[in-house]
Amino acid sequence: MKLCDLSPSYLKLAILLFLVLLQSNSWADSASSLENFIQCVSLNSDLSVLPLSNTIFFSPNSSLFTSVLQSSAQNLRYLAPSVPKPEFIFTPLQDSHVQAAVICSKQLKIHLRVRSGGHDYEGLSYVSQIETPFFLLDLANLRSVNVDIKNNAAWIQAGATIGEVYYRIYQKSKVHGYPAGLCTTLGVGGHITGGAYGSMMRKYGLGADNVDDAKIVDANGRILDRAAMGEDLFWAIRGGGGASFGIILWWKIKLVPVPATVTVFTVSRTLEQGATKLLYKWQQVVDKLDEDLFIRVLIQPVSATTAKNATKRTISTSYQALFLGDSNRLLQVMRQSFPELGLTKKDCIEMSWIDSVVYISGSYPSGSPPEVLLQGKTTSKAYFKAKSDFLTYPIPEMTLEGIWNRFLEEDNPFTIWTPYGGMMSRIPESAIPFPHRKGTIFMIQYLSAWFDGDSKSTVKHVKWTQRLYDYMGPYVSRFPREAYVNYRDLDLGINKKNNTSFIQALSWGNRYFKSSNFNRLVRVKTKVDPGNFFRHEQSIPTLYNQEKDMRDLIKP
Repeated sequence: MKLCDLSPSYLKLAILLFLVLLQSNSWADSASSLENFIQCVSLNSDLSVLPLSNTIFFSPNSSLFTSVLQSSAQNLRYLAPSVPKPEFIFTPLQDSHVQAAVICSKQLKIHLRVRSGGHDYEGLSYVSQIETPFFLLDLANLRSVNVDIKNNAAWIQAGATIGEVYYRIYQKSKVHGYPAGLCTTLGVGGHITGGAYGSMMRKYGLGADNVDDAKIVDANGRILDRAAMGEDLFWAIRGGGGASFGIILWWKIKLVPVPATVTVFTVSRTLEQGATKLLYKWQQVVDKLDEDLFIRVLIQPVSATTAKNATKRTISTSYQALFLGDSNRLLQVMRQSFPELGLTKKDCIEMSWIDSVVYISGSYPSGSPPEVLLQGKTTSKAYFKAKSDFLTYPIPEMTLEGIWNRFLEEDNPFTIWTPYGGMMSRIPESAIPFPHRKGTIFMIQYLSAWFDGDSKSTVKHVKWTQRLYDYMGPYVSRFPREAYVNYRDLDLGINKKNNTSFIQALSWGNRYFKSSNFNRLVRVKTKVDPGNFFRHEQSIPTLYNQEKDMRDLIKP
């Protein structure tokens, strides 16, 4: 008789005994928490669909533990030996495994961190600084993408990368797309929970604006779709940040039309070529351009050769664009709206939309085929610190000069200026929790990267980023000074150990969501997760501790 011939009840018992035998051999030295967890998961999973295997649990004693932990993590700051590591890693193969993980986390009182992609800047999906012990629930195996062109929709699992989603759409249609991230290795689970902006957002809005349904595991281990979770929770998970309300299993996304031919370009200007005046002009027009046109600016120091063949450091500003149309119409738009860039026919490259995804990602060699999007996880890793701002007025030229001076002091600084306007200005800021809409000209991401993990080096680069952020204070959005939730920044505040404080969370909640949206998120959290099961360093608080928070606030 084979295992698959057994009834579900006998199958559970057989698998449980099998796992116990495995534990006595392969995992003899593992902590009892892992042994208990395995037993609990086996009893709470639907084994008739897919039996458990020892290949989806990783203890620190496993030879694969480190590679799995580091597989999608980008920021080496949170992989250092001194940083707390999970007790074990669980990589589920089906939805019921995720349900069981929630149930067993509660029963065994071991904190859960969930990771779909691992791009989070402060490592909150795989590191816990305020909750120990904890385990990592890694959704990397849950990456199905089911595209339905007839209904302009797709059901996508949380562990798929956005590049995989783009490719699977392309396989079914050359004139459909999805308006989400530019970095193709982002895990769609967390990506969409923060909003998911990309090169088509001026035409169609955010990825989160184009979601019709979802399936999540709630704090009770139930799988809920949109109808079961209700509109308040469905509102909250589309832009309210990851890991506060439940675990995303699936998104149902709306596909959008794309032309058979799009046009891209990258035009660079240094300081010596008038970069400062050109960037000042870009700020004045970028949110008013044709909504088919997206032009972001990538800024970093570069080496340049002087007239005397000497080498000096200068600033390069690269204007990278996607236009949803051919080059002839693009040139007309540019001549009318932004002639200062001096775009020519030679600068323009016509291609398919899927090829533009590869081009704009910047992650692959020139001319790479769309199939590279199936590579999934990123191999790019560095120590870095990042911050974000939103701009409602152009930055003066004199202030830009101050930015350049600071950039030339740092080893590997980088900043991306992302344009708004178009559809982003027409969607109300209360439509989903993502509030950065009308009045926003562009967003800035600041980043400093380094490759020396020495503590002094880390302090130096982090402080540089913080000083630049302070310098920019008078020129960016105010009351609140806004920030993007998917660029988590623990400088804005952090929850206390084992306590998510409403008062304390205001310091980052209002910046990420503005007060009205943040207050609504708190009400939703209080309703759907009153025990605050889903929590991390900057999670949404419940209202149950508010009275205590107020007493603490008014203490003499």
